[in-house]
Amino acid sequence: MADRHDHSTPHQHAHEGCATDQPRKVATTRHYRGVTSSHVHHDGAHCCGGHDAAPAAAVSAPEGQWVRFRIAAMDCPTEEALIRQHLSAMAGVLQLEFNLIQRVLSVRHSLRDVAQLQLAVAELGMQAEPLNDLIHTRFHIAQMDCPTEETLIRQRLGRLASVQGMHFNLVQRVLTVAHQDDQQAHIISAIAELGFTAIVQTEQSAVPAAEQPKPWWPLAVSGVAALSAELAHWFAIGGEWLPAMFAVVAVVGAGLDTYRKGWIAIKHRNLNINALMSIAVTGALLIGQWPEAAMVMFLFAVAERIEAKSLDRARQAIRGLLALTPTQALVQRPDGEWHRQPAEQIQAGQIVRVAPGERIALDGIVTSGQSTVDQAPITGESLPVEKQAGDMVFGGTINQAGSFDFRVTAAASNSMLARIIEAVEAAQGARAPTQRFVDQFARVYTPVVFAIALLVAVLPPLWLGGGWFDWVYRALVLLVIACPCALVISTPVTIVSGLAAAARHGILIKGGQHLETGRHLSWLALDKTGTLTRGRPAQTDVVAWAKGDLAAYRQIAASLASRSDHPVSQAIARQAQADRITPLPVESFEALPGRGVKASLDGQRYHLGNHHLVETLGICSAALEAKLDELEQQGKTVVLLCGTTGVLALFAVADTVKETSREAIAQLHALGVKTMMLTGDNPHTAAVIGRQVGIDDVRGNQLPIDKQQAIQALRAQGQQVGMVGDGINDAPALAEAQIGFAMGAAGTDTAIETADVALMDDDLRKIPRFIRLSQQTAVVLKQNIALALGIKTVFLALTLLGQGSMWMAVFADMGASLLVVFNGLRLLRQ
Repeated sequence: MADRHDHSTPHQHAHEGCATDQPRKVATTRHYRGVTSSHVHHDGAHCCGGHDAAPAAAVSAPEGQWVRFRIAAMDCPTEEALIRQHLSAMAGVLQLEFNLIQRVLSVRHSLRDVAQLQLAVAELGMQAEPLNDLIHTRFHIAQMDCPTEETLIRQRLGRLASVQGMHFNLVQRVLTVAHQDDQQAHIISAIAELGFTAIVQTEQSAVPAAEQPKPWWPLAVSGVAALSAELAHWFAIGGEWLPAMFAVVAVVGAGLDTYRKGWIAIKHRNLNINALMSIAVTGALLIGQWPEAAMVMFLFAVAERIEAKSLDRARQAIRGLLALTPTQALVQRPDGEWHRQPAEQIQAGQIVRVAPGERIALDGIVTSGQSTVDQAPITGESLPVEKQAGDMVFGGTINQAGSFDFRVTAAASNSMLARIIEAVEAAQGARAPTQRFVDQFARVYTPVVFAIALLVAVLPPLWLGGGWFDWVYRALVLLVIACPCALVISTPVTIVSGLAAAARHGILIKGGQHLETGRHLSWLALDKTGTLTRGRPAQTDVVAWAKGDLAAYRQIAASLASRSDHPVSQAIARQAQADRITPLPVESFEALPGRGVKASLDGQRYHLGNHHLVETLGICSAALEAKLDELEQQGKTVVLLCGTTGVLALFAVADTVKETSREAIAQLHALGVKTMMLTGDNPHTAAVIGRQVGIDDVRGNQLPIDKQQAIQALRAQGQQVGMVGDGINDAPALAEAQIGFAMGAAGTDTAIETADVALMDDDLRKIPRFIRLSQQTAVVLKQNIALALGIKTVFLALTLLGQGSMWMAVFADMGASLLVVFNGLRLLRQ
């Protein structure tokens, strides 16, 4: 009864995996556009009746395994880019990590035979020799919070033969190292040589305890001493010795840590901000600029403290999510008694009770009781959601008026909230295009400015007859502004702020590159069922075709429909139940292949089926044909109740449009994004739904391969295309699009791993919000780059003209850093 020309019974649908049953699936995992994604592809033809198949129960995505190869010919980015492009296109390749110094490639994959990887490398004219498996260890390094420390660590660990890859998360101060077994101690020792403390992270210590704040009194003493040095110099008190004494006190009070870090950097041949500042202040002291040296070191220390506090706000945006889950929950013992137990000790299958007003500790399924739950922390929904037996609840959400019990479905470390936090933290490491540009620029900027400073100090006195004192001083000022910290730190802070803001609204973005490029979308393709519509057919019309009691006809139809598991029949049965219509006893129930069902009630024979059934019974008429055409042109599926005398009543069923779909499509059009519906449903229904919500291009009878080809056609025209689906059935199209959006990710285990952007509920309006956030992020990134480079350029010119001073340079350097950090944090308010 899927449509007029469907030639199978409800029972056939159920057994063949069509419409009413979950389709047979084969789990596959692939890597596309640098993002690990798990898909479940259909095995078999498209479902009968043209309906979009509902996703089956969640299928766990394979984690993959690591394998290492030594590639002797791989020693520069040219070979890396060639290998990355070639292997990333292989199905089953999940992640690639390169170490050009050691000429080692690490691959995370789900292939049955790693020889496929060796053959793929051989196609490029290179030979890949397998090495031992790698271990990936996460280290928390409290002192690592800016590119200065990252560069030092990268250089030091890069010289260790056992280290084959590094992944830095500066915002969370976490370093992930791919290394050989039994090498953790060597790595920790190497990091300790740089003056840093590396702590191995486990699942239990994933978020380290808050660090003890540094005491402020040495900084206060330094400030007083620096001001005293300025005053003594200004009023010529105590000759040279008094300003010098105050300056030394100021430098010691504020700069010992800077000197220590600077010495370590110089030993490792790295010109970071600490090395440059140490050289500049020392030079100022040597040429007798006592007050300036004191004030520069004090201002630098103050600015670093403020910057560290500012970056903590970005860290807390992610860590604050962890505070959403309570540490304990009320658990039922095997003897039936209830007791409080730490949340991390509760296992799947245990029963937990939630009191009114209490925050839910773990994910689970309600077993008894009912209430309303505020799911905003997970899905971003503004209104509470009704929960009753059989409904899912998520850890971190807030129970409201009622009380209920639920069976735990996932341990605390594997809850939906934990996976969200993990995904957001992992996304911070996926470098956005702007960040890659900034990093490349920064590698050139510091050496160039340092070389300019040396030339400024030497050439004018030698060739132009300038004074050594004046030009050396200008060179020292240039050293202060030679570090690109403001430029480099601006991008990750902005991206993290955008990712955290999106997560707060129930939008999980799988990497900074998607957040930055989302604003370029020109087309958005959408699935129909479950995306634009509710995905659950509902009865829309009841028409009494023969004279008689319509209520009696509805009761008879409900009696037959309740015995079928076809979605159309179930829609009629659900509506009857909602209207408190009690089914009658049914006898001699029989399925009629391709037509419907028949049964006896109180000795009378009745049929419930489609148009083909009516034709078979020989009771069709021109008037009936016209009515059927009228309803089907409205996108409705019609079921007819027939008695011994002819057609008694018509029941129309349709999948209803979500209230939010029209508004979402209108917002997309306002943003300049065109829309396309790709659905497996019949063209009539697709066209009706398309008109209702305002879709630009509607295409029905689309198989998964057809959807993928539609995306390919748009991309071939140079369009930036997004695809919205359930994250499972639409896997080929999701993978083909520049950005794949998974709807209702909170309801499935695999959706977060499937698409580039996971919408935690079914509200399509989150996509326009994502695009607007992407636009705002791009604006802030451009502002930050302009601020960082603009301020540096202005002070560079002032210095060369002799108008710059060292304390002004500190304001230029650290002031720019603070400006870009605060500007990036504005996104947290979105």
